[in-house]
Amino acid sequence: MDKPRNLQLDNGSSLAYHHRQGANPGVLFFPGFNSNMCGNKALALDAWSEEQGIQFTRFDYSGHGASSGSLEEGSIGRWRDDALAVLDAITQGPQLLVGSSMGGWIMLLAALARPERVVGLVGIAAAPDFTERLREQRLDAQQLAQLAATGFCAMPNRYDDGEPYRIGQHLLDESRHHVLLNDEIPLTVPVRLIHGQCDEDVPWQHALRIAEQLQSMDVEIELVKRGDHRMSEPQDIKRLLHTMGELRQAIVYDDSL
Repeated sequence: MDKPRNLQLDNGSSLAYHHRQGANPGVLFFPGFNSNMCGNKALALDAWSEEQGIQFTRFDYSGHGASSGSLEEGSIGRWRDDALAVLDAITQGPQLLVGSSMGGWIMLLAALARPERVVGLVGIAAAPDFTERLREQRLDAQQLAQLAATGFCAMPNRYDDGEPYRIGQHLLDESRHHVLLNDEIPLTVPVRLIHGQCDEDVPWQHALRIAEQLQSMDVEIELVKRGDHRMSEPQDIKRLLHTMGELRQAIVYDDSL
């Protein structure tokens, strides 16, 4: 696999990314929290885009994957700014944004910041405002005590026998400046939401709430009865690529963007 390139930011950090030229609208992939641009969905989209001759970009937020920084120093606002830096500096023309889990939140924030560049959205177990649910429903008394005492708490990692990771009070507090689901989300582009009904991290009902808050009248939800949070099984990948193909063909866009 080719080594990623690096985008140097004014704040001194470096974002790792892969980009391939191709037809527009291009595809920009947003990974999830504590994930990276080398997961099954990102690689499948990369291969599909190459086959279709489509421009494609994937990247790692700061503190993730091959990018500089630490996860504990990150925040929703910083990761949104990372995404905007990639959108502005690396991609060309209209883009179809694809976000997985937390990437669905960052995707929405990026679309709100650059509506003129975005022609469609695909969310996979999209998790806007996930930090609110984390704070209110997922953290136990011991974790809350850790946060109060040290500013951080340990979180179990249920995937790939991963080691526990830490989240900070800063992430929980800063994220409140970026919550979306308490008000209408003023985006009018076509949106497709895919969500597994066996998702133990983000309930499938979350997709319904996103759809209700979006201003767009072209919103479709696909619920997958046996789907989990990651939605990375072969049948899930096939479903994602089918959705991408249909949506991309249906999008009307201005190639001069």
